[in-house]
Amino acid sequence: MDFTGREDGVSDAQQALKHYVGVFDPKTGKLEVVEAKRMVVRGVVRAKQASEEAMTAPADYQSYYALKTDLGQTFGTRKAKKAIEAVTLNAIDPSKGQEDAPRKLNVADRATLKEIGGITATMATREQLQAAVDQAKPVPRANLEADAIQDVYDPDEIIGREVLAAVPVKDWTEPTKKGEDVQVFSRHVAERVKKTVDSGNLDKVRLLRYFYFLFLFHTMAQPGRQRGTKRVPPRDKLKERFAPAPQAVIEHIRRKFSDGGEIRKYHSDLLITHCLAIACIIDNFEVDTSRLREDLRLEQKEINSYFYEIGARIKPVSNSKEKAKGEKSRTHYVAKLALPLQFPKLRSVAPKRR
Repeated sequence: MDFTGREDGVSDAQQALKHYVGVFDPKTGKLEVVEAKRMVVRGVVRAKQASEEAMTAPADYQSYYALKTDLGQTFGTRKAKKAIEAVTLNAIDPSKGQEDAPRKLNVADRATLKEIGGITATMATREQLQAAVDQAKPVPRANLEADAIQDVYDPDEIIGREVLAAVPVKDWTEPTKKGEDVQVFSRHVAERVKKTVDSGNLDKVRLLRYFYFLFLFHTMAQPGRQRGTKRVPPRDKLKERFAPAPQAVIEHIRRKFSDGGEIRKYHSDLLITHCLAIACIIDNFEVDTSRLREDLRLEQKEINSYFYEIGARIKPVSNSKEKAKGEKSRTHYVAKLALPLQFPKLRSVAPKRR
């Protein structure tokens, strides 16, 4: 384009009308006012035309082969796509050196690599990602530096020393010592009350009672308004069922395993994994999962996955009594906590095959 400019004529009605342009210099603080003439600017196309190469953008230019390749990648069969990929991989790279010499990087390649290096430098490593995932899991906090298995899940850490000390056990120990049965709603607990009391280990009796409180809290919860949630039972119902537990123990369980009167999937998983860790401690780190599965209303596959989350191993065992009677023995599953713990690893998602 060629541009021409000329001063526009002023009509009689605009004789007194003038235009000015102000130029302000910030360094000196002065303002210079200059009269601006009224101009008429016109553009004219140059006689000489640009060449066809100059008018064609390189990015918009595609050869017949490139168009055919794009169509093949979009609508071709799997065999056709594989053939196109093979041609692309085996293509001769003009920037590659002779006799398998390293490829010479151009300015664009170096800039791209520098940008990628800056981005990947701040990315988390696989170990850091695994640690972040483990930290966010709804499981009791494990001491991974422990040298003995009994120190991995310390009741004073995962529950609290003051809370355990407040758990009542007298109404269990006294009737049991007199030969009387203790009535509970959990078959897993019922099979262990006498054995635990007879051992004389009050800490384990308190742990078993705390496990029973968690079981009651889990089974008393009703379906919530949102899908997949449950409602915490009213305080008076909890107090009645947890009796003679003090209010401090009840509130501890409410706060730890619910939020705002609602039990979400995270809280439910946290409660179940606490139950399984406590069950392992009570049974000397090797527990039959059958009664636990029935009490917590879980499938065998589900309870196995919960045990895996706390680092336990699952092994199937046969019932020797049924086998001795000639009956078809049912397979039981035993969960065992032993060092080193085996936790589920962060899985890598494989790319989809084309």
